[in-house]
Amino acid sequence: MGISVRGSIPRKLTCMAFAATLLGGGTAACTKGTQSTSAKADSPRTTPEAAVTAAAAVAKAAENAEDITSLNYRIVGSLPKRGRVSAEASMKTEPLAMSMKLTTAGQSAHDPLEIRFVDGVIYAGGSAVASPKLNGKNWLRADPAVWGRGGMDNNTYGVVPTQIEPSPVVQSTILTGSKDVRSIGTETVEGTRTTHYRGTVTSSGLGAARDAAKDKATRQRQIDSLDQFMVLSLGNTLTMDLWIDGDNHAKQFRMRGEKYDVQGGTGGGPLDMTITFLEINQPVTIETPPAKDTTDLGALVDAAQAG
Repeated sequence: MGISVRGSIPRKLTCMAFAATLLGGGTAACTKGTQSTSAKADSPRTTPEAAVTAAAAVAKAAENAEDITSLNYRIVGSLPKRGRVSAEASMKTEPLAMSMKLTTAGQSAHDPLEIRFVDGVIYAGGSAVASPKLNGKNWLRADPAVWGRGGMDNNTYGVVPTQIEPSPVVQSTILTGSKDVRSIGTETVEGTRTTHYRGTVTSSGLGAARDAAKDKATRQRQIDSLDQFMVLSLGNTLTMDLWIDGDNHAKQFRMRGEKYDVQGGTGGGPLDMTITFLEINQPVTIETPPAKDTTDLGALVDAAQAG
């Protein structure tokens, strides 16, 4: 799928130009030897009755995810071809908007890349952006941009890693497609008492859950979950942990797997990402950077081509 900026810039060139304007290529950093930290996969034997209860709890949390209108959250982990990442972010659903401070491998934690998505425009700024390359401005803007949608719809110009382009609210529902979900026990997450569930997920399992859905709303959730699973581009199986609070909302989830290598098989690198919901349905304000302090990506690329 191609996309253009100002009607003339192919998506591939746009992404390359965007990354090139960022200090040290921080958003496209690749590291070698990054190790994922996996939790022990063993768990107590699960009875059929307990499995039904676990599946019902996970399904209820997925249903309640539809009531989330705003979210403050944290991301930590290791992404294929990106290495270690950490982020603090806020989002709201109506209208869809997001702000994030993102640190990737090779960046100082004191110099995060600031990202804002507002009204179909993505902005990148902060101390991680080289101002001289932006004509002395502090923010780079690009549109049309899409964040938080389906895998085929998202376009963040290479700024946001693919695995965190979708909405974390939708990603939290993926475990509903597991055939072996079970309870691990109770744990405290960010001061909140939760029940910890774990299961493995495959595309075929999510497809089967979609086909078995008994109502339109459940079927749509399964379609969305399958879409988010495909975004991860994993080889075969995703191991997912989900922590659910006393109000039947997701509090935290962790996804682990091996990225599929386009040459065949696995080997594209490990995914080990944990997303923690810090606050839900609290007021979130995401401001558009001042127009006088932004530089348009299309203008930069046009100038580079003309030169």
